[in-house]
Amino acid sequence: MERVLSGLRAAAEPTRLRLLSLLAQGDLTVSELTHILGQSQPRVSRHLKLMCDSGLLDRFPEGAWVFYRLAATGAGADLARSLLPMLPAGDTTLTLDRQRLDQVRAARAARAQTYFTENASRWDQIRSLQVDDAQVEQALVATLAGRQVADLVDMGTGTGRILEVLAPHIQRGVGIDLSREMLAVARANLERAGCRHCMVRQGDITQLPLADSSADAVTIHQVLHYAAEPARVVAEAARVLRPGGLLVLVDLAPHALELLRDQHAHRRLGFSDAEVDGWLSAAGLKSDGQTRLAGDPLTVVLWRAIKS
Repeated sequence: MERVLSGLRAAAEPTRLRLLSLLAQGDLTVSELTHILGQSQPRVSRHLKLMCDSGLLDRFPEGAWVFYRLAATGAGADLARSLLPMLPAGDTTLTLDRQRLDQVRAARAARAQTYFTENASRWDQIRSLQVDDAQVEQALVATLAGRQVADLVDMGTGTGRILEVLAPHIQRGVGIDLSREMLAVARANLERAGCRHCMVRQGDITQLPLADSSADAVTIHQVLHYAAEPARVVAEAARVLRPGGLLVLVDLAPHALELLRDQHAHRRLGFSDAEVDGWLSAAGLKSDGQTRLAGDPLTVVLWRAIKS
């Protein structure tokens, strides 16, 4: 009862209802909210703190920035989602807020596109050497066929593409990446695709900011060849998987293209089945087979494993 009353008190103020409406649309920073609401940063920050303390909102630090979003789980999340339909759709203040939110999103997307355009050549060059992305994505979707996936984690999410592809097949998704620039691209992509049940967070994939046994599925797509300690990344994926959860590891089979090491920062030139199976076994995962997709000259492999 007290949790419900606390949440109601925290929401019962015009600015806080406006914040609930905005943050139901996705992640926003204090500076973005200040621009939309037309209020001072200290005032907005006070409202946000009260709403976080009551469980209505989640708070995610990312370097010098902090992102806020409607709470994903808990009594506060349930209360917030119950209040949202009660807000009048034709309210002039809320309508203006949505218009300003659209402006913020457009500016964010423009910045992300600029970054991606400046760096796209390195991805395009690698893609030309391997199997078409559509085949890999189709194979990824097939791995989830018949599975009930409430929570999916995409480690090293990059542009958020894997979340976007798997979004129709999951209830919630979170992508973790260390690069703020790539996270900006991912946010813009997910917003454009309407994937409101997916989010991205800054974090080290060897130390995920997630609880033990909190995911039904984990994907690691074209990430391990950059990792200094691939086995450690696999072990961290196993930690956050629930019993019976699925890990899908997508990477390259062994190859001899030194240019990927010299020009694209690949630490490893692909992985053998035996090597991957060793990491899976050490992490307490049971191999569930592989799918090989041959390209020219690179072959992409999807390794599947289940947590016992």
